[in-house]
Amino acid sequence: MEFGILGLSGAGKSTLFSLLTGAEVPPHIGKTVVGIAKVPDRRLDALTALFQPRKRTPATVKFVDVPPISRGGAATLNLPELRTTDALAVVLRAFANPQVPHPEGSLDPKRDLELIETELLLSDLGVVTGRLDRLRKELVKRRTPELEKEEELLGRCLAFLEQGRPLRELPLQADEQKILKGFTFLTGKPLLVVLNADEAEASNLPQALHRWGLGGWEGKPQVACTAVSAPLEREIARLAPEEQAAFVAELGLPDRALNRLLQQAFFLLGQISFFTVGEDECRAWPIPQGSSAHKAAGVIHSDFQRGFIRAEVVRWDELVSCGSLAACRSKGLLRQEGKDYLVQDGDVITFKFHV
Repeated sequence: MEFGILGLSGAGKSTLFSLLTGAEVPPHIGKTVVGIAKVPDRRLDALTALFQPRKRTPATVKFVDVPPISRGGAATLNLPELRTTDALAVVLRAFANPQVPHPEGSLDPKRDLELIETELLLSDLGVVTGRLDRLRKELVKRRTPELEKEEELLGRCLAFLEQGRPLRELPLQADEQKILKGFTFLTGKPLLVVLNADEAEASNLPQALHRWGLGGWEGKPQVACTAVSAPLEREIARLAPEEQAAFVAELGLPDRALNRLLQQAFFLLGQISFFTVGEDECRAWPIPQGSSAHKAAGVIHSDFQRGFIRAEVVRWDELVSCGSLAACRSKGLLRQEGKDYLVQDGDVITFKFHV
């Protein structure tokens, strides 16, 4: 799973990138930086506490921090590192800092989001029109069902974009998605809207989204909205791990907004986690929602998938409550499932296989 982080100059996207991944972004670097963030998961925490393994491995999300966007920012949007990401995270500034002037002259996250969305639309329009021009010349020389299908589909994309609508809202069949995949359209990617709020708003970040006019984006197809306060998250990150929870509680916050951001990123891409447990390792394995046990086995190792016999499955909370897999088995909670079983979020699975 890979997210590209976008934002106007001074929005705090590189600060958030560093907080999420632990990777520092040198000032004025002018190029992309890649980092890995660990997805917080209380279920994995509970399983780790139960088994006390030598290794704990959470799910991860890769983030690609690109240079700031500006009006007419085609150079940034055409970066291959950005176009190959699975989704985009747009960081919007909602904090005052006289030392860092806003490039648009005032704080207005809704305006900034519309500006960035417009740049994404213009970039995709350029890709569509360029391909259609070449395609129509090719169709004069030879007509095939594949080329005609591509022309019809790109024509629909063009009409959609010209209406100012992103391609993530365009209904597509599976075969049409396959045709468009190679174009890496930016407006076709899921979008995570991240409001970077002032520290004073940290106690009610959901309300901050509505106060700044972003409520209308919630519920749009393939869009998720969240809010953080980078200055506050920076303060928390500087504390020792054992002090962080106490500080968050002292401020009256339900949890770390940074954790919620990572969870939103994870679920926006339609991912769920199943777990494997033992003395050696407790691990979260991300897979697309709706995956079969056979496919899940292949995520761990191709031998598991090739020699699949069955999957022994128990819910994570039932395992924690019982205290061991043996206790789950004796209570009839450890189920035997076949290849076609659809893995559920939070399943703990032991695969039986023979090669």
